[in-house]
Amino acid sequence: MKLELFHNNMSVCAQKVRLVVAEKRLETELHHLNIRAGEQLTPEYLALNPAGVVPTLLVDGQPIIESTLICEYLDEQFPEPRLRPEDLRDRADMRRWAMMPDVGLHAACGAISFAVAFREQLLALGDEAVARNIAETPDPARRERKRQTLKHGVDAPIVEGAVLLHDKVFSEIESRLQDGQDWIMGDQYTLADTALTPYAVRIDQLALTPLFERRPALIAWLDRVRQRANFTGIADFLDDSYLSLMSRTGPPSCARVAQILAS
Repeated sequence: MKLELFHNNMSVCAQKVRLVVAEKRLETELHHLNIRAGEQLTPEYLALNPAGVVPTLLVDGQPIIESTLICEYLDEQFPEPRLRPEDLRDRADMRRWAMMPDVGLHAACGAISFAVAFREQLLALGDEAVARNIAETPDPARRERKRQTLKHGVDAPIVEGAVLLHDKVFSEIESRLQDGQDWIMGDQYTLADTALTPYAVRIDQLALTPLFERRPALIAWLDRVRQRANFTGIADFLDDSYLSLMSRTGPPSCARVAQILAS
């Protein structure tokens, strides 16, 4: 069986899949797409993934799209080490956690990341490039998020809701780990952990410290996931220029984040 993964180094969805690939030590051919250059919007790639997003997994040439579904497929196809609970009720609960990015967190993370940091990259390309980038974004909701955050930065209306959703999810993780368990589902590291890790990592990379304040269990969980061998699925692909940008633009945004949390 031949596995190929079309991904981007800093994409949180791609990071999620790479964590699973690394955990299972799967031999996978990687194809990196430059999102800023629009390589995910070429006709060749759109034939594989009509949404024009990463990641896409090819299995013997056949595409599987949507990161949550890719992770489920990989755990079913390659069951060791198992990343889903045996008990079906526990598995349903795990899926609730693993679906959090799909029901709002991913869009919220994109809004915060773009408003705080990545808008600077796009604005530096000039008005023509900005207009083209917006026009070529297939999803209307995502286009509107870009327009808002390009114009207003962290003061864009959508940023408030995005911050509050992260606060809610992080609060749930903190509460879940209060009994001293290592992972979201207890003693077993599961797809719930791989799904949420990239989002906690991104907020940490943006240095938005108000979202971590008074959450020692969340911080300890993040330390544990970083110490796991499969964290290479994130660490080995980090772009220093992105990290530098986020660490520079994030701290000045903390006052706005704290204001939102206090409202």
